[in-house]
Amino acid sequence: MAVWALGINHHTAPLDMRGRFAFALDQIAPTLQGLRSSLGGANRPHDAIETAILSTCNRTEIYCAADTAAMDHTVNWLAHSGGVHPELLRQHSYLLQDGSVARHAFRVASGLDSMVLGEAQILGQMKNAVRAAETAGALGTTLNQLFQRSFAVAKEVRSSTEIGAHSISMAAAAVRLAGQLFEDLSKIRILFVGAGEMIELVSTHFAARSPKQITIANRTMERGEKLAAQFGADTMRLADLPEHLHEYDAIISCTASTLPIIGLGAVESALKKRKRRPIFMVDLAVPRDIEAEVKHLNDVYLYTVDDLATVVRTGQAHRQAAVEQAEVIIDTGVQSFMSWLDQRNPVGGTVALIQQVNAQADEWRALEIARAKKLLAKGEDIDTVLEALSRGLTQKMLHGTMAQLHKGDADQRAQTADTVARLFLRPGRNDSGSQNSL
Repeated sequence: MAVWALGINHHTAPLDMRGRFAFALDQIAPTLQGLRSSLGGANRPHDAIETAILSTCNRTEIYCAADTAAMDHTVNWLAHSGGVHPELLRQHSYLLQDGSVARHAFRVASGLDSMVLGEAQILGQMKNAVRAAETAGALGTTLNQLFQRSFAVAKEVRSSTEIGAHSISMAAAAVRLAGQLFEDLSKIRILFVGAGEMIELVSTHFAARSPKQITIANRTMERGEKLAAQFGADTMRLADLPEHLHEYDAIISCTASTLPIIGLGAVESALKKRKRRPIFMVDLAVPRDIEAEVKHLNDVYLYTVDDLATVVRTGQAHRQAAVEQAEVIIDTGVQSFMSWLDQRNPVGGTVALIQQVNAQADEWRALEIARAKKLLAKGEDIDTVLEALSRGLTQKMLHGTMAQLHKGDADQRAQTADTVARLFLRPGRNDSGSQNSL
């Protein structure tokens, strides 16, 4: 099987470019089916192709496995889905194959490729991506092995190193930036737009500072009320947002909307009502929740996920030793995965060889059993028949080996003899040895 991946992330592409390729969780299943059908074409059934999509605020990655790689086709498909030219996508993306895919997936799961070095949230996001692919019927043996090994490597990295030590989460970074603008966070009113995992994380950090008021605005009131109950917060319908925007000193937004939900005009109106008192805004969504032009307004301090990068990189030097330890663990994991993949290779792989040897042995056994049955039917003594059966099997099994021992020059015969000794004359070998290894 060939394994390949196409990705775009915070290292390779700006925020607006990443926004073009963001997939909401409810889009994953139909998107996977469309991708598999596109990769399959007329000559290969789409169910012979494995796919998975990991889409977060910092990355969109497509993982694929099939009998042959289709990397150019994957680029063209993703470019079309994002409405850009394939060459532009190539400039802002990365294409990986086989061992490079495993190494990348292991590093992502372990938090080594994140904006926040060592952050743990990406591991949960990868598990969600795997569940979505599995539910869609797009996950096969190869990608399942890749991801399960990714999770195992990530677990070992986190338990064996201090990769998560000294890290600053996006949520903590937002609180730190707010603290630079407002002298006392307990005197401000905060509005959270959305009620997903990221908003829950950020609101938990801000709630610890006991702000004057917390409000949750969400499209689904039930979900917003459930989150609000954790902090004794108020709730608001998303549709009521524009008329109440001026009431809040800090606004943090992260929804799955494909279009901005806080526009330039709404913020300008809010500033007038606030008599130019500053507004702190954090847009954690990809695509954007807040129009980019808002950043240029006076008295607005707008930060995106990319703007938080400088803050979250604080303390990375302290974790360099942990990164080096993690890379060693990842190297071992990559070697193990590639060994497993090689064994499943239908051309020259170990699994194929085992299948061929088993087939040959079954053929010989069938021939000798058929011969033994004929002798028994003729009235031959059973001991004589058993002797002939065992001798016939032994001769068939050893014929090729004995022939090789007499071929070639002295060096070749010596190598063959060493191999034969290791295979047939191992110390402690007995009749109860593993016969199911073939």
